[in-house]
Amino acid sequence: EERLTLMVENLALEPGMAVADIGAGSGIISAMIADRIGADGVVYAVDIQQEMLDALADHCKQSGINNVKPIRGTVKTPKLKPESIDLAIMVDVYHEFNFPYEMLLEISKALKPGGRVVFVEYRKEDPRVPIKEVHKMSEAQVKLEAGQPEFGLEWKETIEKLPRQHMVVFERKKPAE
Repeated sequence: EERLTLMVENLALEPGMAVADIGAGSGIISAMIADRIGADGVVYAVDIQQEMLDALADHCKQSGINNVKPIRGTVKTPKLKPESIDLAIMVDVYHEFNFPYEMLLEISKALKPGGRVVFVEYRKEDPRVPIKEVHKMSEAQVKLEAGQPEFGLEWKETIEKLPRQHMVVFERKKPAE
């Protein structure tokens, strides 16, 4: 239903990228991204639940996936190094954060200049999306929250190719020269 393959195809992934899958859960998306970015790339699979990271690590080991690194974050930080990632993706995750401001501030710091963060959220604007309202976000809401000046993020595009979700893409501004 979520068309994960279509979603991954729309991420503009390139070999060698460093990608953070925030709220990685069981790692399905992490594994799909790992395949696309190749052996020279790395996926930081971030989750706050050690059980999920353990299951993800086991799956990667059994599948021969060597470029996924599990990271146990907290409710306030993904524990990523500053300017270490080209892309952060959050699939149906951002709306669940207890501390969205703190998390997004830390994610934005982890992005390299020109790096992107992608919010994949169920469209609140579409009453036909059969998901509880509390699990939906409007494009305007994402833009308002991610557009805070301290994050240094700029809206680039909203991809509307998925059946029920939008992919709202922001880019970390490059420093003025």
